[in-house]
Amino acid sequence: MGMYAPPKVMTNDDFAKIVDTSDEWITQMTGIKERHIAEPDVSTSDLAAEAAGRALDDAGVAVEDVDMILVATATPDMFFPSTACLVQSKIGAVNAFAYDMGAGCSGFIYGLTIARQFVTTGFVKTALVIGAENLTKFMDLTDRNTCVLFGDGAGAAVITPGDAPDGMMHQVLGSDGRLGSLLEFPAGGSRMPTTVETVQERLHYIKMQGRKVYVNAVKAMGDSVVRVIDEAGLTGDDVDILFPHQANIRIIQSVAERAGMPMEKVYVNIDRYGNTSAASIPIAMAEAIREGRLERGMLVGMVAFGAGFTWGALLVRF
Repeated sequence: MGMYAPPKVMTNDDFAKIVDTSDEWITQMTGIKERHIAEPDVSTSDLAAEAAGRALDDAGVAVEDVDMILVATATPDMFFPSTACLVQSKIGAVNAFAYDMGAGCSGFIYGLTIARQFVTTGFVKTALVIGAENLTKFMDLTDRNTCVLFGDGAGAAVITPGDAPDGMMHQVLGSDGRLGSLLEFPAGGSRMPTTVETVQERLHYIKMQGRKVYVNAVKAMGDSVVRVIDEAGLTGDDVDILFPHQANIRIIQSVAERAGMPMEKVYVNIDRYGNTSAASIPIAMAEAIREGRLERGMLVGMVAFGAGFTWGALLVRF
């Protein structure tokens, strides 16, 4: 695994100079203290390529041996070509096929599950799954309820064949498009093409009905983590470490309680990165490896919820 976050950091106090907010309020409501911000000329594919290179180095895998690149992102460089193809070019993975996937904050779990199918059928020997986001470029700095939440970064994992009991064990995926309007990026697509009016109405920014998203996230993530543990015939005591999507500290605490796990078993870095959407889980996992908190043989849980709505949970024997 590998991760990359741009060096520029923006604190809550920095935001308090721009919008009517405070460090105390942001910390109390979300758990966020700071987030990394990509410079204007840094694209999502730039972040993803950095994380991908670090993951390949960590795995000891040559870039020429990569067969598949999947980039989970809600903030692609452009509609086309895909961000994955741009990453392929930047890292020199000439033998890979590449494509993007949009599942919001659940993207990394969706991506791992998809890569697993390719690898277990034998069609792919080495897959590169990347969660990468450049969310701060789409923050409305006049909306204090959303602009303080997001950060930029990327995380990547190299997936290859293995022998049981190691590897991906069980997964749960779900979605409910009926609730999609609660968290959306309204304009710029075929439903609402870019016009002078859509720009003036500030429709090219993230729009979120925060309270409703929060309620649905707590339920879906809690249900998912309980279900994936139950269906694997395990309990929360069996899971060594849980990596929840880093969206809100209160959601994370609620999920841990539902899973029957103490917070000591739950990895939290939302205070330093904010919500990095599809990048949040791989960033956390790569950090945990570096810190010695994630080691070979551990039973690892992941759980996420995102725009769509989408959600998922995954168990891995690392």
